[in-house]
Amino acid sequence: MYTLKSVSKTVLFLVVVFSASECSDITHLVFGDHTDGMPAAFGDFNSDELTDVFVLRNNLHTMEILLANEEEPLLRPSRPEPLSCTFKEHMITSVVPGDFDGDALMDVMVTTIHEKVLDDLERRITYVYVIWGGATYLNCSDGFEADYMIKMIGQPLAIDFNQDMIIDLFGQSVKSRRMFWVFNKTRGKPTEIEMEDNSVPMAALKVPHSHAFLDLNDDYMPDLFLTTTENFEIWHGNEHKRKFVYNTSIPYPGGLLSSVGKAAIIGQSLFIDVELTGRMELVTPVCFDKECKNSALMLYSMTEGKWVNLQVNFKDDNTNLWKFYLNPGSRYTNVITLHSGDFNMDGYPDILATLSLASETGHPQSFLLENIPCQSSCGKFKRTYAIKWNALSPFRNGTAMAAFFDFYQDGILDCIMVTYNGKDYRAAAFKNSLDYDANFIKVMVLTGLTNQNNAMINGRVGKKRRTYGTNLPGASISYKTTTQDGNIRHGVSAQLPQSAHFSLNLPYTIFGLGEYFQNYNWD
Repeated sequence: MYTLKSVSKTVLFLVVVFSASECSDITHLVFGDHTDGMPAAFGDFNSDELTDVFVLRNNLHTMEILLANEEEPLLRPSRPEPLSCTFKEHMITSVVPGDFDGDALMDVMVTTIHEKVLDDLERRITYVYVIWGGATYLNCSDGFEADYMIKMIGQPLAIDFNQDMIIDLFGQSVKSRRMFWVFNKTRGKPTEIEMEDNSVPMAALKVPHSHAFLDLNDDYMPDLFLTTTENFEIWHGNEHKRKFVYNTSIPYPGGLLSSVGKAAIIGQSLFIDVELTGRMELVTPVCFDKECKNSALMLYSMTEGKWVNLQVNFKDDNTNLWKFYLNPGSRYTNVITLHSGDFNMDGYPDILATLSLASETGHPQSFLLENIPCQSSCGKFKRTYAIKWNALSPFRNGTAMAAFFDFYQDGILDCIMVTYNGKDYRAAAFKNSLDYDANFIKVMVLTGLTNQNNAMINGRVGKKRRTYGTNLPGASISYKTTTQDGNIRHGVSAQLPQSAHFSLNLPYTIFGLGEYFQNYNWD
């Protein structure tokens, strides 16, 4: 269990006034001329309290960190030497920033695959590297490519296995066994601990997967949510020797307990508090046909034990039918991925998703799905999602990915995007402007570890310190507030619950509180 002695929390609570202005393309103000980097992860690498962006360049062979700045361009390469590492024979598939050796400084985990694979078995193999960081440098000397940490199937999930504030990994070994890789302060090979539970047969883990590390039973101990070839599994975390104990399985949409037809394609799941009830809900994009022309957003009701179709209307204003975009082997769209965040600061989490016209192939477009009150055919759920077809204008000529990002550190979630014209991928930035008074809480959970050997650095408010701390996966953050009408609002979120397949979770949580509130408290 994470206690205040071992975990540091940073909270920013502001009342802000947003002036009316058009949402706009701010790509040049954010990236300058460096738009060839593909966003892969977010994190504060140099401890300046600004969120840096980890990008992939050189046709996915180079990982580079674009450092955040308060002046434009807001993201720029490090000078005089770039913070980058290049793989000659491997292609990078994912990036996970975090502290893997307990020195309170951010390291970078990189997963790769061989660029030239000889057989189907090798095509499934992932090589895991940890590039040790030192706030101002990355340790990727000559020959580092041959010194991988782990060889596994699929991509790992970042967790904290033993609550020591050092990032560990979970995944599938090359022998198809469920495995934990536990890191320590030595920077050596991690300890392998196999997941065991004789009470339940273990199905093979799904590749690609949407595993998650977050608190699902409100005991402030992160649990494991696993995607297998047969169903979803929930394993509760505890403080005993066996850190995770099997709890229950959830059938895929279309299973025996479902009221909908069988799903042909199941996308990447995520957990969000859809109704602001203080409860995390499992939301999964699905297609009921192999062409994805019959797409749906499904929510699993833990209380009723069944899947609920949120009845999202995939027809635009011209009655054109859209679908979730899936293109195996492509960047970002090789899986159906959702990104969540409160775009309009009303407190309810919205979603970014990539779609395409059902009548076309090969032309993806990212859209905002706004969390709105449900008007009809809702059952016991009072919220649903509506696609806002023009919300991300002027980006209407092809986008492969959109994720939330606060470029100006003002609590407003903008969008970091990747445009795609059928040939080239380019990074882009979209500014979100609101036209009403709003309140928000910004929370970041840090490890709280310190490093007395690190040089003193200046914080944003002038306070000097040696380290700022790195982000902790799986932390649960919640708040309660009273609205102007006297109603209780209870929101909850998980910090960095997922790490594979470009999940692009922000290393902090922003809760929109709407225009009015009376009091609040947070956990």
